[in-house]
This record gives sequence, C-alpha cells and structure tokens, in this order.
Amino acid sequence: MRKTLIVSLIVFLLVIVGCVATAILVLPARQTVSAAEPAARHSQAMNASAVPTAIMPAPVSAAQATPLPADVIAQADAEEILLINLYKRVNPSVVNIEVILGNFQHPVLPDGPQPQPQSTPDPNVPEEQFSPFFNPQGQGSGFVYDKNGYIITNNHVVEGATSVTVTFFDGVQVPAEIIGTDADSDLAVIKVDVSPDELVPVSWGDSDNIQVGQRAVAIGNPFGLAGTLTTGVISAKGRSLPSLNGYFRIPEIIQTDAAVNPGNSGGPLLDSQGEVIGVVSAIVPRQMGNGERSFLGVGFAIPGNLAKKVVPGLVENGVYEHPWIGISGHSLTPEIAEAMGLSPDQHGALVAQVYPDSPASKARLRGGDEIFTTHDGARTTIGGDVIIAANGEPIVTFDDLISFLSRRGEVGQPITLTIIRDGETKTVEAVLQPRPSRDELFRPQ
Repeated sequence: MRKTLIVSLIVFLLVIVGCVATAILVLPARQTVSAAEPAARHSQAMNASAVPTAIMPAPVSAAQATPLPADVIAQADAEEILLINLYKRVNPSVVNIEVILGNFQHPVLPDGPQPQPQSTPDPNVPEEQFSPFFNPQGQGSGFVYDKNGYIITNNHVVEGATSVTVTFFDGVQVPAEIIGTDADSDLAVIKVDVSPDELVPVSWGDSDNIQVGQRAVAIGNPFGLAGTLTTGVISAKGRSLPSLNGYFRIPEIIQTDAAVNPGNSGGPLLDSQGEVIGVVSAIVPRQMGNGERSFLGVGFAIPGNLAKKVVPGLVENGVYEHPWIGISGHSLTPEIAEAMGLSPDQHGALVAQVYPDSPASKARLRGGDEIFTTHDGARTTIGGDVIIAANGEPIVTFDDLISFLSRRGEVGQPITLTIIRDGETKTVEAVLQPRPSRDELFRPQ
C-alpha cells in the first residue's frame, strides 16, 4: 500500500513538471528573413511576432515552437513568461516617430509642479500651472490603430511638424501624413501607406475598470532607444491635467510608476494582457544638465477610453468636438459649504462663472457673486449654483463633472443637472455645444 502511494505521488509530480515545461517551451519562433527586402522582412516579422493573448502562451505546432535555452528555462518564472509573450505580441504594433518641426518652437516649460490655486477650473478656464507634457526634440512613439494604416500618437509629438517618418520595430521606415490632431486631449492620428498584411493593430482594454496596484507596462522609444519595455504599476487614477494649451483639462488621467522618458510620448500603456489602457503623454519632469528631461517616478497617460472616443473623429474629420457646458468653478469644500449656509458634508461642483452664450447661460445657471477668503488665504468666488448630479450620476467634485462631460457628453445632447440654489434642490436642462477655441472663449462681448 505504501509503495503504491509513493509510485502515485511520483507519477503526479512528473505530470506537473511536464505541463510546466510544455508551457514554457511553446514560446513563438523568431523567423530569420533577408535584409535585402525590407517590406517582405517587415511582413514576415509581423507574422512571426503574433502570439496568443492569454497570460501563458497557447500550444503551437512544432514548426512554430522555438525552445528557450535550458538555463533560461531554469530561471524563468511566471512573471517573466508573461512579459516575454506580451512584448512579442505588442512590440510589432509600436512605432518610432521622428518629425521635422520646421520653424515651430515649443514654449519653454517650467522644471516641475507649481502650487495650484484653490479654485480648480473645468475644461473651460485658463489656468497658470506647470505643463508636464514634453516634445523630445522631434521624436516620440505611436502604435498601430487599424489595418488602414492609422497610427495613434500624441498631439505634442507631431504639432508643427512639416515631415513625419515612422520606423517599425524591424527597422522599416515609411513617411506618414498627419490626419488629425487634438490639443485638448493631446492625441493625434497619422497615417502610413503600408500593406494591411504588414500592420498589427493593438487590442484595447477598458480604462474605466483599471485598479491602483495592477500591473502597467509601457513600450516605446525613450531617448530614441526603440522597442524599450518598462514595467510598474498603476500608482493612481482619476487625475486631471491641463491640456497642452493650458486652457482646458484632461480628465481621468492614469498615473504610473513604469519608467517613461522623452521619446515614450504617444506609446501605449498596457495591462498584463497586453491591451491598451492608456496613451503615454506626460511626466513630472526633472531637468538634467544638458537641458533634457528625465523620469522622476511619476508618469501620466491619457485614458484609453478617451482615446477610443476621440480617435474616430480625428480619422473621419481631422478634429474632435469636445462637449462644452460653459462654466468655471471648483469643488465644494466643507469650509466653503458652511460659508454658503450649507452642511459641511455637502459635496458638489460649485459654479463660479457662467460664460455668455454658453449652454450654461442658456440654461440660466448662476455663477458666484461673492469673494471668499479661505483659512489659508486663498480667494475664491462663492454663492453660485452647486451641481450635485448630471443625468442622475452623482457629482462629488468638479473633476467628476469634467469626467462626465468627457465620458458621457456629446455635442447637441441635452443633459439634466441637479443643482442646489439658495439652499433648495432643483433641476435644469442644458444642451451641450462644441467647445470653443481660446479666441472664441475670450472674445470681447
């Protein structure tokens, strides 16, 4: 009886070891092709790099399988296997972008964050604060959107470019055309004339469902080092940053500690399945002696769901119309709530100013009429309407309102706002309009 149990245990262990070895040994093959035919080499390399989307690689035929060296197998763990396969699958989608900027000059940006005002504006108000976006000397990253040759990158990567060149992971270079740009989301779409068979579009995840602490992977071209993979975690979500022009805000920004540096701009931020959850755009920068900017442990990415909403408009029309309500304001704090005669537990988006001829103006929303000085000396406008819900969705902070407009809003769409005015709760309806340009916003009345 005892001998039978020992034999059974040995068989069981052999089966487990065999399964693990099989899973490790089925990593996809790397094909060798002739360097004399760049287009053919590009197509073959693309096909060779397509691997299953599962965390562990799916079984492939013996002709496709290339066993790893024995010493690598002995040291590899599940984390390494996951990243190896993720890189093989996604890297063919990532491109290096080089631009000639002509006479375009970016403004000089401060070295880092500066104190932010008490009043946090919505995407309709100019704000003086640091800009973490960078244009790394006419170079950035991008990734393949579809088989038609459209590639997603950052607006600040191609802004002002007179010439754009895309380099694929295998070294093939092709010129690209700028199709559409949107400074308010820092997104842009360029297009290459390449056979659909040679293009590997990315897979998209759901940025609304990401969690702080989950794995984050970036692939791009930091400092021109093509095909660089860095890993970390999602270190925060729900941030908002000023757009490149500083007059509007980008909501639901993803923060990560995966290393991103100049040249990573426009590349994908991925989850552990290799699906795009964000577009790398910004860093809290550290100025180096040579004038370059480097990573300081905090990077930012445009949420993937915002990209999925903006990009089709850029492809079709060259522009994207952001929905606009036409107010400035800030989050209601306990101190301000008490000053307005409300419960200190009351939350919402306090309307400080209503712009003329805006949806808010037509809906007769009211701005503030009193200047209030907080305990720390900040001066802010109070007394206006407090928005506490939009189409039934709770609005706790002003950023919640920005996020609602970005995620749910459409130009021409009526929305119902629940507000507190003079201590009473009521509803008003506003019809969203296209966001105006800076000149239109501040045109003298």
